[in-house]
Amino acid sequence: MLRGGATCIGKTVMDEMAYSINGENIHYGTPRNPCVPDRVPGGSSSGSAVAVGAKLVDFALGTDTGGSVRVPASYCGILGFRPSHDAISTAGVTPMAQSFDTVGWFARNPVILIRVGRVLLNLPDVDPVRPTQIIIAEDCFQLSTIPSDRVSQPLIKSVEKLFGGHLLKHAILGDYVKDKVPSLKPFLSGGKADQEHNIPSLAALSSAMRLLQRYQFKINHGEWVSTVKPDLGPGISERVWEALKTTDDNVDICHSVKTELRAALIALLGDFGVLAIPTVPGPPPKLQTDPAPLETFRAKAFSLLSIGGVSGFCQVSIPLGLYDNLPVAISLLAKHGSDGFLLNLVKTLYDTLEKEVGIAERTSY
Repeated sequence: MLRGGATCIGKTVMDEMAYSINGENIHYGTPRNPCVPDRVPGGSSSGSAVAVGAKLVDFALGTDTGGSVRVPASYCGILGFRPSHDAISTAGVTPMAQSFDTVGWFARNPVILIRVGRVLLNLPDVDPVRPTQIIIAEDCFQLSTIPSDRVSQPLIKSVEKLFGGHLLKHAILGDYVKDKVPSLKPFLSGGKADQEHNIPSLAALSSAMRLLQRYQFKINHGEWVSTVKPDLGPGISERVWEALKTTDDNVDICHSVKTELRAALIALLGDFGVLAIPTVPGPPPKLQTDPAPLETFRAKAFSLLSIGGVSGFCQVSIPLGLYDNLPVAISLLAKHGSDGFLLNLVKTLYDTLEKEVGIAERTSY
């Protein structure tokens, strides 16, 4: 980025060991969410998102393993891009879990988002390619506490205006994943309660992702944590020590799940198809909320976040204004390696989407 003409303003606060999507840091203070100051900024790349949201910088880099760019982008009302896995070198980045680690970035507008992407991904300056289909994952939108007329509808109306309604398809993603990813079977839980609050196959996907993440975290950091016994914040401490107990049981199956999901989503989307889901299942939680009641929210969040995480597809979180004075976001995913296509699509959609969001904001109060 520096070689590309950027100026480095500083380093930002993050969640310890990148092991949280909340953004709270008991050691250095929690970066203040510029959108809603009494809510968490989202993590782990909390300071980066806040610096962009507060207009202190034009853009900021962040890492995203399980959601650490996508979540703070959605909570702070800005754009966040998680590139295709392995598309950008992680040399010099302390690994968390190499199967999922990516270097992403935040911006307030699509022009800057693309400029950063062109440098990091070494993209040629090409004309935007028209998407062949935009698939609305209906079951995923049902996980959100925000009404669909404020999340999926602005996108649907924008696509109709720009490309025509024939591009829109609707799918039940959970059923498709269950059919096409047979290696998920050991991770499927039979609990009725889970099914009421979540999508079973996506909850299983999240379990597989988090198992492999814990296992790789242990290999990377287990010795240091056991020796130093660092003073870690609430929630993070429990997660880190749980990771250190992880065995290699089912780890091989996690790799099969990754391969099968990527193939399944390539078959679903094709080269220039796009999948639309909510970035997270609702608005940012209040600061210093006890971790226990957040568990259902967190479980739903990882069901959504694991789609991009496990497939390695590129994903962008796009702000959709405020609902009930709280930030709303939608995510678009595209095939692994089609980052340039997705960045161009955001630029094409953005102004129309902003207008549709403005209409939705006025009519939903």
